[in-house]
Amino acid sequence: MKILLGISGSSSVSLGLSLLENLEKKCELYCIISQGAKLSFYAETKEDLKKICDEKFKNTHFLLDSDLSAGVASGSFGIEKTIIAPCSISTLAKINAGLADTLLTRCVAVALKERKKIILGVREMPFSTINLEHMAKLSQMGVIIAPPIIASYSKAKNLKEMENFIIGKWLDLLEISHTLYQRWE
Repeated sequence: MKILLGISGSSSVSLGLSLLENLEKKCELYCIISQGAKLSFYAETKEDLKKICDEKFKNTHFLLDSDLSAGVASGSFGIEKTIIAPCSISTLAKINAGLADTLLTRCVAVALKERKKIILGVREMPFSTINLEHMAKLSQMGVIIAPPIIASYSKAKNLKEMENFIIGKWLDLLEISHTLYQRWE
């Protein structure tokens, strides 16, 4: 299965990296990391995201967000599922408006026209009315809106367990098996 993971520029880029780690050996994985994600990650960690990805992830095809000619920009390439996690409000707005000025937004535009599975892990709080309108419109088109929100039934005791719950929920939506959190009983 070919999956595209987009990591866009909002807080908690580390969630995208955790998802990447859990997806890398379970599918043919393509990843686009926006410039905003790199800046956000550095602001929160003082670490170089590109260096971490180059060293840690050997089975992922990393693509430049500026490369609109990349194969994944075409429906014939065969990406089956697309997830953006975290998804910035800016990326959400571009997708809603139909702007395809980056590789990531172009890939989502292709997935929309081909009715492929799209999951947006919108990272913001609180949501403005405009944000909610964008999400509602995209949801009506079949996009799954899945913000990184924990649930008490997961019985998470620390931040890592909370992150595992969120990553697990995204993996559930991608139909990829895992044992990252305690399910509802």
